[in-house]
Amino acid sequence: MDVIPGAWRRTAAGAGLLSPDGQVAPTIFAEMSAAALRTGSVNLGQGFPDEDGPAQVLEAARDAIAAGVNQYPPGRGTADLLAAISEHQRRFYGLVVDPASEVIVTAGATEALTATLLALIDSPDDEVLVFEPYYDSYAAVVALAGARLRTVPLRVPGFQPDLDELADAVNDRTRIILINDPHNPTGAVFGPEVLAEVVRLANLHDAVIVTDEVYEHLAFDGPHVPIATLSGAAERTLTISSAGKTFSTTGWKIGWVHGPAALITAVLTVKQFLTYVNGAPFQPAVAVGLRLPDSYFADAAAALLRKHELLGGALRSAGFEVHSPQGGYFTVADATALGGADAAAFCRALPDRAGVVAIPLSAFVSPERQSSYAGLVRFAACKRVEVLEEAARRLTALRPSDR
Repeated sequence: MDVIPGAWRRTAAGAGLLSPDGQVAPTIFAEMSAAALRTGSVNLGQGFPDEDGPAQVLEAARDAIAAGVNQYPPGRGTADLLAAISEHQRRFYGLVVDPASEVIVTAGATEALTATLLALIDSPDDEVLVFEPYYDSYAAVVALAGARLRTVPLRVPGFQPDLDELADAVNDRTRIILINDPHNPTGAVFGPEVLAEVVRLANLHDAVIVTDEVYEHLAFDGPHVPIATLSGAAERTLTISSAGKTFSTTGWKIGWVHGPAALITAVLTVKQFLTYVNGAPFQPAVAVGLRLPDSYFADAAAALLRKHELLGGALRSAGFEVHSPQGGYFTVADATALGGADAAAFCRALPDRAGVVAIPLSAFVSPERQSSYAGLVRFAACKRVEVLEEAARRLTALRPSDR
């Protein structure tokens, strides 16, 4: 067959990976990781930590395996993890969540998002609104589900949306408003006025709010505020999170989604035909993690902030303009002063030029908005301190005085 039909084509096109001749290109993450291996560069492109999470959580997984927790768990998740998620939401945010009917454990936050969009989108006229730049899977899943992606740009500095543009973008075709807070790739935390406007618009146009909060415990300027805590939000909000970022266990793929029982039933109906279940011995371990003392969560955020400060200082010294993050794994910097007005070309040259790998922010932007983010580069700070120190040393090669 010369042309393979199917939903994969619109999925690849939605992710910006389908060329005009129908070929699927590798993601920028695969390309830059290959460049890191080829050149021996410090890889600050991919957003995963390079050190293990808390010993109690790891030991709980080993204990579960040794105890025979190696077969299918219940479809919604193990009872103890469902209870731990409910306890966590009440403990940190005052949210009351019924573990029996309002939570599902998923194969990471990505499956939770995919199952939610596939469950709730019902027509090619349905629209999903996201802030741009956006995490790359959002556009792919919206395309897979057969909906339309609508975007509202985040403006430098601060990467906050214009509220008038937001209001103009939401309409009666808006099925889902998808919020990622703290935000990947920009590191923004959305202000109360933004969250309040999202809730107002969702109620006005009868949209579902889907909120991706995987960096909830990695906010730097104050406690995370879930949008579900706002008046008028809980009854139409599905909240997604995962253990991967909080406990440095990204490979375990234990996520969850909670919200009103009717919405959760809709999501479960689809989710059970994706992975069915996952990660039996990791579920009790994540329950242990969610019940760790407050000091663990505060210390994790403080440690990551120090890494951002180390990385940000090195980038400024090298000549970048740094946009300090308010949360999450990533620091965004403007490379224009270093000849990086085309951030994609800059990132492709950076491994040979300085022995460091990063990702252009244009990888998270639709074609029509590329110029608005042309010089911006994303660096991952979620690495060991000694790795960041080595990256800092290598970045000195970019200093204008050294050229």
